[in-house]
Amino acid sequence: MLFLKLFRESFIFAFDALRQNRMRTFLSLLGITIGIFTIITVFAAVDTFRGNLQTSVDKLGSKTIYVQKWPWGGFGDYPWWKYMQRPNASLRDYQALKERATTAEGLSYEISLSNRTLKFKSNSIEGAQVTAASHDYNKTWNFDLSDGRYFTENESTSGSPVCLIGSDIAEGLFPNQTASGKDIKVLGRKVRVVGVFAREGEDLLGVSSDKTLLLPLNFARNLVDIESDRYGPQITVRGKEMYSVTDVESELKGLMRSIRRLSPSADDNFALNKTTIISAQLDQLFGIVDVAGWIIGGFSILVGGFGIANIMFVSVKERTNIIGIQKSLGAKNYFILMQFLFEAIALCLIGGLIGLGVVYLGTLVATYGFDVKIVLDSGNIIRGISISVIIGVISGFWPAFSASRLDPVEAIRSK
Repeated sequence: MLFLKLFRESFIFAFDALRQNRMRTFLSLLGITIGIFTIITVFAAVDTFRGNLQTSVDKLGSKTIYVQKWPWGGFGDYPWWKYMQRPNASLRDYQALKERATTAEGLSYEISLSNRTLKFKSNSIEGAQVTAASHDYNKTWNFDLSDGRYFTENESTSGSPVCLIGSDIAEGLFPNQTASGKDIKVLGRKVRVVGVFAREGEDLLGVSSDKTLLLPLNFARNLVDIESDRYGPQITVRGKEMYSVTDVESELKGLMRSIRRLSPSADDNFALNKTTIISAQLDQLFGIVDVAGWIIGGFSILVGGFGIANIMFVSVKERTNIIGIQKSLGAKNYFILMQFLFEAIALCLIGGLIGLGVVYLGTLVATYGFDVKIVLDSGNIIRGISISVIIGVISGFWPAFSASRLDPVEAIRSK
């Protein structure tokens, strides 16, 4: 109880000192405000960007592996000249994996034809992404349908002229109409729309079905060379829930080496890409951005901390006589120390709260004014408050300690 009483009285003294010197208080907390604003803005922006990217990565599937020619990455030591000699994922690879893989929930062979024009009567869509895939595409990718249905197994096997389209394509070709059951022209052929993908919206990795048209692979093989390098053939494998992605990857590696008859000493001539590769690269990138945010904001906080320390020394000088009187009336050293320390902490805390307030207003402006959602989560709020308190303790301790060590007789005589 005694400690709480001293705490309350020290806080009242500190608050009264801040109230009586409003201009000085305002100027001294500017540095802290700018520093906290900078650090929290960087962290909030990075967290938001990281969250959006991770959402895009999650669309690819945490247990999904892509058998491709090129490994994901391309940074640092990337021997592209070696990868260029690799064969593409082939139908032979796909059929062999489908027969032998025991850890896979689904396998699909896919190709992509970019920037295609789609037509329906007088309406047309340019820049559509045309994808052709085997029947298990619905087992290897996450998607919902807003209208219609997925391909039947018979349609996939026989290569029927049917397709699924994204919501942007449906709105562009069939405004105020139902898309299912209508025929559109793609790759010079007429195909019937049997389903429409639910709207997903554009994400940061460009992973979206809104501008995608999906064809059965056996229909596309009559129009293009589905094993050509220009169409980026890949085999998408999604593992069963009971197996880890490492188990699935291990089995695929052994099977692919066996299918391609590679000797034990030979290097892999295929890539097994997974979302953890992207996540690791994102963590590395954002780690650098976080450090940059700390450095930039740290300079502002350092300047603000020196400013507050200087103000506190001035405050001690101005109140030396009062300190002497307090000590002569029985005030202990720790009471004087806490009084000035709380004043420094209060200054930094007010500056930090103002900085957080400005960041919060900025998130509202970005969200409602520019439709850019920036998240200011509780972690960043706690971080901002904690930094403010720590800077307050560091910058205020020495002035407070100096005040607590003053001789009461000499302090009373000072003017």
